[in-house]
Amino acid sequence: MIGSIDCMHWEWKNCPVGWHGAYSGRKARPTIILEAVASHDTWVWHSFFGVPGAQNDINVLDQSPVFEGLIAGNTPAVTFHVNGRRYNNAYYLADGIYLRYSTFVKTIPTPVSQAQKLFAKKQEGYRKDVERCFGILQSRWAIIRHGARLHKRSTLKSIMMACIILYNMIVDDEFVENEFIEPEEEDLLNPQAARVYDGPVDHRGVRIPFLPVGRDGRNQHAFWDRIDHLESAYIHNILQNDLVEHNWALEAN
Repeated sequence: MIGSIDCMHWEWKNCPVGWHGAYSGRKARPTIILEAVASHDTWVWHSFFGVPGAQNDINVLDQSPVFEGLIAGNTPAVTFHVNGRRYNNAYYLADGIYLRYSTFVKTIPTPVSQAQKLFAKKQEGYRKDVERCFGILQSRWAIIRHGARLHKRSTLKSIMMACIILYNMIVDDEFVENEFIEPEEEDLLNPQAARVYDGPVDHRGVRIPFLPVGRDGRNQHAFWDRIDHLESAYIHNILQNDLVEHNWALEAN
């Protein structure tokens, strides 16, 4: 799991009158949307800011670059096993409005069995990490807690990005080292933590070459295969069911 994904609205008090319709959402006040991915320690791993407030989370996701690397095929290789089944894509915890993608794990709206109720309880609990992140971000920086008084969207974006960068620096500075268990390194002269990511590798450690889609259609099939895998509702359901069984087995033990 990478983290939790969600959106936050920042009120724009000095939004131009002609833009009020595009930027006013259900609260009838102009806002600008921030999409973010936060982990359990509330570190912000992804941020995308600038979408008008009248749009919903799905519209923001369609414009967001959060899946660009995954679709292009140049993200780090991820493999994990759940309930005896192997998966090759990391996933995010999301709320009910998001689509049933293979990279999203959502709650079960009407759980029936005890295993489903346990899964829904854990998913809804851990999904609040990004909500906590938004709350801490606004509590630390009064400029984004109150309505924005500036006129240029580019300036507001710079302010939001600066606040997120400073916020991550604070999270990193307040990191409790005693709670971190450092993994054992096989090669002390070349530790994993010191390696710079230079592209995905296979299970043997061999670099997987980047294959861009050419104008002549070269590598287009692989490109569409990655999109189909990303948007697969079937894989989404299978992963959710496996996580239900996995959590129930852990609880039983």
